[in-house]
Amino acid sequence: MDGQLHFAPLSDKIEKAVDIGTGTGIWAIDFGDQYPNTEVIGTDLSPIQPSWVPPNVHFEIDDFAQDWTFKHDSVDFIHTRWLIGSVTDWTALFKKAYLALKPGGWLESFEVNGFFESDDNTLPDKSALAQWGMIFREGAKKLGSTASFAVVRDQLQRQAMEAAGFVNIQEKPIKLPTSGWPKEPELKKMGQFTRAAIENDVEGSVGFMATQIGWSQDEIRLYAAHLRKELRSNQHHSYYRANVMWAQKPKEP
Repeated sequence: MDGQLHFAPLSDKIEKAVDIGTGTGIWAIDFGDQYPNTEVIGTDLSPIQPSWVPPNVHFEIDDFAQDWTFKHDSVDFIHTRWLIGSVTDWTALFKKAYLALKPGGWLESFEVNGFFESDDNTLPDKSALAQWGMIFREGAKKLGSTASFAVVRDQLQRQAMEAAGFVNIQEKPIKLPTSGWPKEPELKKMGQFTRAAIENDVEGSVGFMATQIGWSQDEIRLYAAHLRKELRSNQHHSYYRANVMWAQKPKEP
């Protein structure tokens, strides 16, 4: 965001950074380029990361919901991003991060609301973009848990960080465009990147929750086609309400 890979005030001499839920690994790779003397580890359930990476970057298949393999007090910086829908207990997650961090180390969490918004009434109720949030909200209800999708709305990041023992908690709210509709160049670029990320796997993103509310595979495919069309039109000025929070493990016990 704002051309930055992180907001936490990191030293140039950090030794180890971990990217939880690294996905394609792009953030970890960019971070490794920026901090060439830092060991950067990206973890994810899926081995979809590239093989050609900076020499200080590597990836591990791991499930952040299970016990972590990192030694206590061994990591300088832990980065999490776009874990919405994957976390049922944010406090438990951040407690694991707390244990892995060195005293004085930093945790940074980037998350979004599970629905799109608009400030100029360009998001009709029956549009595919408006339905996006409904799919996740109603699907989560069927599963008996909405916590994983309400992290920004209910300020769960801050609550979980405080409960885990972090201090110096800071935040930066962001309106993240979902396509290239903004006129401001940086926001337009951000929106184009977000659109590409959404379009890459609409069916995978909504498929599980859509089946929870009774949608067929044909209905999911049709919905995905409508959503892609709306995202590409730039007529719907939609955005995610996002929040970046960073917090520090106390330097002294």
